Amino acid sequence: MEKLKANYPVKTRWVHFPLHPDTPAEGRSLAEMFAGRDIEPIRQRLKNLMAEAGLPYGERTHTYNSRLAQELGAWADTQPGGEAIHDALYRAYFVDAVNISDVDALIEIAEAVGLDGLAARAVLVERSFSAKVDEDWARSRGVGVTGVPTFYANDLVVVGCQPYETLEKFVQHLLAGHEEKS
Repeated sequence: MEKLKANYPVKTRWVHFPLHPDTPAEGRSLAEMFAGRDIEPIRQRLKNLMAEAGLPYGERTHTYNSRLAQELGAWADTQPGGEAIHDALYRAYFVDAVNISDVDALIEIAEAVGLDGLAARAVLVERSFSAKVDEDWARSRGVGVTGVPTFYANDLVVVGCQPYETLEKFVQHLLAGHEEKS
């Protein structure tokens, strides 16, 4: 996304999605979650795409419930410099295999990007951004989101981890349509 933002007039807005909302706070092993399925080709494709994009990607063995991380992200978006939380959460989850449903871990992540840890804790304990995430989940379902990431604009959708060229074509198509209407 950073490369797209550098080359095109692109703005992003995070809309949260309930990917595996039934995952318990302690997480689930990926082996259990995908039992009977050969996920190695998918894992390898993701690693290759991340490498091409210059993004780190670790060897996760578990998935964790992301609901509290989403609430933290929704709050962070209202704070100066808060957008940095999204990259930090990516790194924590996909690289460092941090349990992002753990409040203390989330506070550490928030503080690491310069956000107020006490305020972040209050947001998570009081669940003050729960309604915002509920709205996002409803919106995601309403437009037919089935996976993450999903890029959505003007009823056009790109789903899943994609090479830069695919996202660039998506943006170029959107810009061409905008120019025709101008």
